[in-house]
Amino acid sequence: MITQPHPAPETISVATLDDPSLYISRELSWLEFNDRVLEEGLDPRNPLLERLKFVAIYGTNLDEFFMIRVAAIKQQIDAQVVRRSEDGRTPTEHLAAISERLRKSLPQQMRLLNETLLPALEREGIRLLRVSELDEQTQAALERTFDETVFPVLTPLAVDSGHPFPYISNLSLSLAVELEEATRDGIELHFARVKIPPTLSRFVPVEGGAPGERQFVLLEDLIARHLDVLFPGMHVRDSYLFRVTRDADLDLQEDEADDLLRAIESELRRRRFGEPVRLEIERGMPEYMRDFLCNSLELESVDVYEIDGLMALSDLWQVVGLPGYDQLRDEPFMPAIPKRLIGVTDIFAQIRDGDILLQHPYDSFDPVIQFVSRAAEDPKVLAIKATLYRTSGKNSPIVRALLTAAENEKQVAVIIELKARFDEENNIEWAKRLERAGAHVVYGFANQKVHAKTLLVVREDEDGLRRYMHFGTGNYNEKTALLYTDLSLFTCRPELGVDDTQLFNALTGFSKVTDYEDLWVAPVTLHRELIVRIDRETEHARAGRPAGIRAKLNAITETEVVRALYRASQAGVPIDLLVRGMCVLRPGVPGVSENIRVRSIVGRFLEHSRIYLFENGGNRETHIASADWMGRNLDRRVELSVPVLDPAVAERLASHILTVLLADNVKSRELQEDGSYVRLHAAPGEMPVDAQRVFLTQAQGLG
Repeated sequence: MITQPHPAPETISVATLDDPSLYISRELSWLEFNDRVLEEGLDPRNPLLERLKFVAIYGTNLDEFFMIRVAAIKQQIDAQVVRRSEDGRTPTEHLAAISERLRKSLPQQMRLLNETLLPALEREGIRLLRVSELDEQTQAALERTFDETVFPVLTPLAVDSGHPFPYISNLSLSLAVELEEATRDGIELHFARVKIPPTLSRFVPVEGGAPGERQFVLLEDLIARHLDVLFPGMHVRDSYLFRVTRDADLDLQEDEADDLLRAIESELRRRRFGEPVRLEIERGMPEYMRDFLCNSLELESVDVYEIDGLMALSDLWQVVGLPGYDQLRDEPFMPAIPKRLIGVTDIFAQIRDGDILLQHPYDSFDPVIQFVSRAAEDPKVLAIKATLYRTSGKNSPIVRALLTAAENEKQVAVIIELKARFDEENNIEWAKRLERAGAHVVYGFANQKVHAKTLLVVREDEDGLRRYMHFGTGNYNEKTALLYTDLSLFTCRPELGVDDTQLFNALTGFSKVTDYEDLWVAPVTLHRELIVRIDRETEHARAGRPAGIRAKLNAITETEVVRALYRASQAGVPIDLLVRGMCVLRPGVPGVSENIRVRSIVGRFLEHSRIYLFENGGNRETHIASADWMGRNLDRRVELSVPVLDPAVAERLASHILTVLLADNVKSRELQEDGSYVRLHAAPGEMPVDAQRVFLTQAQGLG
């Protein structure tokens, strides 16, 4: 436990805190995070299919990075933006730095897959073969598969003076085909494009092999093998795989979004036509073909990435999810039900007895579902209000319970964030169904995402109306609750109920709340209150009182917050930060940040919970939150930071959850002054601590 400040170093003037050398590029910091994901794939201590999973995650993450972050940088370049970011780079310099960095990481990814994971899978009976490696009988069987299920859905597209370059959809795989035609004037070369159908499985099963083996060929290899069928009368000279990534971020203008639902639906249709931002090509593609694709897509050489192996790594989920092979996966676990809630039918009575904290995925998400489901059926419940950012899709039990509540004629108000990136279509469908059921549905706002996670239930108890609340750090999604670490807090504290009601009134009506008593709400108060708390720790340290900051977040990129942390460090405040992803703060700089330590945990579960803890002169203050310390969260989204007022719950967060996480020396990496990360290891004689395993063991009653 942090109780005493470190000795204060000589304070550097605040003006120097603008120095670009004190800030890490957020884009390069994100790439460092994705390299930590890849590092889990490199780690032989992880089961084989889990290692393959991390390679798939790496690829999926990178796709989104290009669709969102790189797309934004390219928009700045097109707009001739020359303003430098806090780390001193222009958009053009950032794009070059990203390209340079990835050309070091991508070969490592391919070596891992080609030289380690695929051979290891083959030893376990999962074989990815080339069509040319198969015997004649098996090739003949695959030819029948091609004729019956693949050939009918292929559409070869010629490119010449009469056929313009075709539209290449986002993240689709294509074959660039070199063709020869014999004419009276000699041999003419032609170019054609064949799209690999996304409606078909990328991994085509192959019959035969040893007992217990599963054999596959890639769909693009099967198509390439039979291109002559698509181009009769032509000679197929060669073919090369390529893939295009496009800008996929929604671009809504507030004055154009009077009908937000219609505007989002329109933007979703336009998303697939976003500007190209990346071209991936198969190694060995001729230079003329590469140049032709670049010119046709209006891309530069900095946007082209040569891939020596499998492209579109997100498709590896098809292999990761193969039935069986349990010995190649993490041991399954069953999330625990806290003792207080085992066999409980009246969750409201338990909440009245005291606040309840759940730590997912170690604690089950079922009590959250039970909370809403019970409220939907309880005749004493008068109203339910909820914010929904991401749900579990078409069968969400949370949304089904809200539908039931509306059908039971309870007053149901739901704020559905239609702009939840890549979940927009699901949310549009739920919004329409809830409206049809009679719920009041608010679609969020054109210029702000509603990212706060809260449920409010108004119930007529024996002693009067009472407000029951759930506050979360994660989404109302029972599927990701098995994969992400998050926190749930149940409470019926009147002071929080007043604030939560005010928040919903602000979201659904014309209420212009400018302050809240206990909740910190972005964009109204959260940013301000956060800076006030950091500065308060600075004053405590200068006065010789106990001071310290511990926080767990997904990202830190907001400059004002970073400067406040630097000032606190200069005053001698010990600061321990657990930041899973991007962190622009540079720790360990003499005279500026030598009292700041930043660690990142990447393991079996995605670290997603947010905790803020301030020692406050010995009167510790603890919050759980939906917000990271990013400009978008603090100033451009509706977010919540909730004070943990129950002493026992606050103590559990401080003395157990944060303490174990900060003690991790197995899955933890420490950020260095130069922006790199160093993996921690147990010192000689020190006990290895894998925080996620500790929590999992304790939840299973094995610790």
